[in-house]
This record gives sequence, C-alpha cells and structure tokens, in this order.
Amino acid sequence: MQPHHIILLIIAYFGLLIFISFLTGKNESNEAFFKANKQSPWYVVAFGMIGASLSGVTFISVPGWVENQQFSYMQMVLGYIIGYAVIGLVLMPLYYRLNLTSIYTYLRDRFGNYSYKTGASFFLLSRVIGSSFRLFLVANVLQLILFDSYGIPFWLTVVITILLIWIYTFRGGIKTIIWTDTLQTLFMLIAVGICIYSISDALEIDNLFSYVADSNLSKTFFFDDFKAGNYFWKQFFTGAFIAVVMTGLDQDMMQKNLTCKSLKDAQKNIFWFTIVLVFVNFFFLALGILLTDYAAQLGLEAQKDDLFPTVAMLGNLGIGVSLFFLLGLIAAAYSSADSALTSLTTSFSLDILEIDKKKSESDQIRIRKKVHVLFSVILIITILIFKYFIADESVISKIFQFAGYTYGPLLGLYAFGLFTKFSIKDKLVPLIAVIAPVLTFLISIYSKKWFAFDFGFFVLVLNGFLTFIGLLIIKKKN
Repeated sequence: MQPHHIILLIIAYFGLLIFISFLTGKNESNEAFFKANKQSPWYVVAFGMIGASLSGVTFISVPGWVENQQFSYMQMVLGYIIGYAVIGLVLMPLYYRLNLTSIYTYLRDRFGNYSYKTGASFFLLSRVIGSSFRLFLVANVLQLILFDSYGIPFWLTVVITILLIWIYTFRGGIKTIIWTDTLQTLFMLIAVGICIYSISDALEIDNLFSYVADSNLSKTFFFDDFKAGNYFWKQFFTGAFIAVVMTGLDQDMMQKNLTCKSLKDAQKNIFWFTIVLVFVNFFFLALGILLTDYAAQLGLEAQKDDLFPTVAMLGNLGIGVSLFFLLGLIAAAYSSADSALTSLTTSFSLDILEIDKKKSESDQIRIRKKVHVLFSVILIITILIFKYFIADESVISKIFQFAGYTYGPLLGLYAFGLFTKFSIKDKLVPLIAVIAPVLTFLISIYSKKWFAFDFGFFVLVLNGFLTFIGLLIIKKKN
C-alpha cells in the first residue's frame, strides 16, 4: 500500500467529520456543547457509545490477547452486563432526577466542595493520561507507516492530530460528538467485519462459529486457580465494577447519555448498548483466533499488539483490508479521543471553574472555548512527554494502567454516598483519595510477590473498598 492511499483516506475521513460538525455545530451555546439540548435520539447514542468504549487500544489489543489468554476476556465482558444494569437502574435515575450536566456535582450535594473537586480532579487526571496514551499509540502507527516517509517529525504529527479533533469539536461539543461517534463506530465495525470475512475466506472457513468453538484458543471460563489473574469470579466481578466506574462514574461516557430526551430513553440506550457490546467483543476475540491461525500459516512472527497490524498490512489480504484496518484503527482511536476532549472541557469548565455561575452567557462561552484550547495543548504536551522524555513503551503502558487507579476513589465515594447516610469530614476526602490508590498499589505488588496472588483488574475493587473504609474512618459523629 502506498503512502498516498493513506493520505487520501485520512483526508476523506476527517473531511466527513468536519462536514458533520458544520451541520451540527451551528449553535455555539453551552446548552448545545454540554447537553446537545437534550435532543439526542437514544439509538444514535447507544450505537455511538460502542466506538467510544472500544478505543484504539482495544481495537489492537483484544485480538492480540487471544493467543495467551484465550477467551478469558469474555468473563469480564459478561460482568459488564451487571455493571450496566446498575448504571441503568441506579445511576441514571439519580442523574436525571438531579438534572446534572457534570455528574460530579452529586458529590458536592452529598458531601461538600472538597469531595466534589476531588472527584472531578481524579477524572481529569485519568482522562488526560488515558486519552494521551491511546492517541500516542495511534500516532506512532501513523508515523511509521506514513509520515516518516515524508520526513514529517512526530511532534508535527501529534499537533495535526489534535488540531483536527479540535476543529470538529470546538463549536458543537457533545452535540457533534453524538453523530461523529456513530459514524466512527460504523467504520470500526465494518473494518472488523471485512477483516473477519477476508481471513475466513483465506483460511477456507465455511462456518465461523464452528471454527471458533473447535479452536483450542476459545476456552472462556477459568475456575481452576483463584490466584490467577484470569480466575472467573475475579474477572466477572471486576467487569461489573469496571462498567460502573468507567462508564457510570465517567463524565465522558455519561455526558452522552445525559443528552437523551428522557430517563426512559437513556435507559433504553444503556440496555441496548450492553447487548450490542457483548456481541462486538465476541467478534473481536473471534478475530483474534483467525489472526493467530493465519499468521501461523504464513509464518509471520507477530504477537500481542503487533498481531493485528502485521496481518492486516503484510498478510497478503489485499489493499482493501489494509485500508479498512487503518480506517477502523483511526475511527476507534478518535471516537474515544474526541469525546474525551469534550468531556475534559465540560468537567473543567463546570467543576473546577464553575462557569455556570458566571452572569453572562457570552462570558461562559468565551471561557469554555479557552478551556477547550487548553486541553488540546495539554494532550499534545502529554503525548510528546511519552515520546521524547519517557520513550520506553513498557513504562508508558504502566502509567496508563496506573491511571486506572484513579477510578477507585470515585467508586468508593459514590458507593459511600449511595449506600450510607453518613456525613463525612469533607476536607479530609482529598487525603483519603490519595492514600487509597497508593495502598492498593503496594498491596497488589506484595500480594503477588509474597503469596503469588495476582489481583489483575481486581485492583479497582480493592481501591474502591479502601476508599470506602477511609470514608468510614472520617465520618462525622452524630
């Protein structure tokens, strides 16, 4: 595949996104930017959330896990069903009853201003690191397959990348994101479908489901070793908590849901999104089996995150598969990044600066636009730090994983608020929110070292539990 093919693809892709932003971003009001005027069709939101949930990291990594982890990831996906049920039946009614724009406003009403700022700050930190990491991976891929051949430096690739996102989000915000996410989800699913079809055809597979079922890599349930990271109950309950925290307590994901016309529509969105997400993850794992077997047949040396890109670009599947792989990768990455930029702008504007308390609507819009530019710059700087100052991808990956620790305090705060009636010493909440992740990290390290017990993704639950205990310690006496 020639570099000019990729350039044409990128130009056409972003041209379409910018055209959508032109149609949806004519109203620059904060009501449109933050809430899409509460007019989003629930089915559009539900479909678009698939792409936002499956980032570029997932697009590449999940198929690559199959060779070593088999279908164990489905254990976590099944746990998602429980988590999304809690979101639809517990959290969504709460958010709609309080008529929230930023979901962290609940913490202010329940506990006080320190809790409110703590929750918002942990979200901001996690989203900046997580989104930067996802874009860093995609920018690296684009640099290697395209921009290096034109002598374009990495820093310019990153600037162009973020600038394109800013262009199609700065006016319409979430109103634009609802529709661009839908388009990007469609591109991503088409890409996966074409790759599955092409490899199945190359392997002469008549029935995909029978082929997957007969594969040694399709083992799904692991009950043998409770100390292992892939033990069923550990992954199942972690999946439930991850869904609650990384969707239900995440401004990025919930902001889309809060644009629906009513609570009933938002709940339909969550429930249908859950069903579709389970099937989509199954097909990603099925693709992992096909990629592994096809790479072995061709003698391609590629594992984990290198598997999908190597087969798609070098697997003799034709230029169409290569182009659709790139299209799917870009769509998966940007559907996560553009909504992250919008939610970061929303949270910082409302939770930290509290611009909704400003008297003039024009002043609020002016500040919001400055914040939007600010976070665009922050994302650029963070990605460049990953590239030029840290450089070691294994270290960057660990930073990304550690960003997941920031959701633990949110889990503890919301659980404490919803399931107890206690008041707390609000000023001590920031201290608890820092201590809990540190203790979680130390416990997870030494439990593996001393007892060979791997918490895996279960560190999220441990983190939330320690935060909950910390809040009990600082509760006010009657």
